[in-house]
Amino acid sequence: MKKIAYLVAGMLVAASGHAQLSITNGQHVLEISGMVSSYYNMRSLKPGEDDHQKDRFRLRDAQLQLEGRIGNTWEYELQMDFADQAASSNGADFDPENPGLMDAYLVYKGLGFVDVQAGYGKLFYSRNSMVPFMYSAYWQRPELTRGSLFSQRDVGVTLMKDFWNQRLHAYVGIYTGLGELSLNGDNDASGQPEYAARFEFSYPSRVRYREIDANVSPTPLFAIGINGRYANKVLPDGEEFPANAQGEYGLKVLNGKKYVYGFDAAFQYRGFSAQFEMHQIKGLPTLPDDPLLQNLPSSQTKGYLLAGGYVAQANYFIKDWHTVLSARYEELDLSDLVPGNSQRFSPAIAYQINGFDAMVKFQYFRIWKEEAIDPLKWDEQFRLGLQLTFK
Repeated sequence: MKKIAYLVAGMLVAASGHAQLSITNGQHVLEISGMVSSYYNMRSLKPGEDDHQKDRFRLRDAQLQLEGRIGNTWEYELQMDFADQAASSNGADFDPENPGLMDAYLVYKGLGFVDVQAGYGKLFYSRNSMVPFMYSAYWQRPELTRGSLFSQRDVGVTLMKDFWNQRLHAYVGIYTGLGELSLNGDNDASGQPEYAARFEFSYPSRVRYREIDANVSPTPLFAIGINGRYANKVLPDGEEFPANAQGEYGLKVLNGKKYVYGFDAAFQYRGFSAQFEMHQIKGLPTLPDDPLLQNLPSSQTKGYLLAGGYVAQANYFIKDWHTVLSARYEELDLSDLVPGNSQRFSPAIAYQINGFDAMVKFQYFRIWKEEAIDPLKWDEQFRLGLQLTFK
């Protein structure tokens, strides 16, 4: 009876205010939120192309998020996107940026000297990957960080610690290495994990994972981070990785050693904000005839390839107009064994009907240059839509 009274009291408190929707019995606090977003997508096809299947409305998000705390010892999060789950069930292509199940993990804080996170969720690698999508003016992350070259999510264990009033953060973890496909259960035939680590520093105070300076910071804020991850997955003869595990470009998981390392920086001041991020991949395939080596002689490849790129983005929040202006430029080289790289420019504008909780967002893509090994059917793309969060 006492627990029911706490529950009813908690629900009444939540309903009477405008804070996060919360349920509590004093010891256990559960917060409920979610998001729905939808847009129209249109592509300008290259001459000779006539497939307009991407010119369509899309339900991008239908999310439900549960975040809980049990005393000062446990935290947990469950987040599901029903739109992506339904698309997957109907046979849509796997999209690592929108895998359906987004988070399912718990955090133990009972050790004191370090917190332990276990389960499935965002890897602490790449600032851009960790910015919640609702706080962006864009409908899509840069190609470099949207999950096609390295995974955004995986199952594993992360040790985390912050210092100096959260100005310094350190994360070290071990994961399956199969990314979003780790939810299928079995490991790959190599049986080897992936290791990842991230260290970040911000000053003069903590800089959260946000792209927009919505608080119009009166003091300049800086943040820098370095990341690294490593896997050595050598498949036994005749074995293959699970379907889609290697990603769109064959770089996400490879038969051999893979090193990934990156750097990111962020700045915020008086509504202006900017981010820069770069990543480099070094792959050492086990087999000399691996397609990643482009059928080139070992005397030329030295047994490895390099891939990667960078993203630069600038934003300005016009508070009086409730408007966010953003511009993004990215370069991506899928292999140093093939001449050339791709270059993309993408401005965006978002009008806040009610802060980040309700926004109209417009994004424009322009392909300035593309690689011979990654030809596209289009050179321009437009996306216009609406997002609504509830909490």
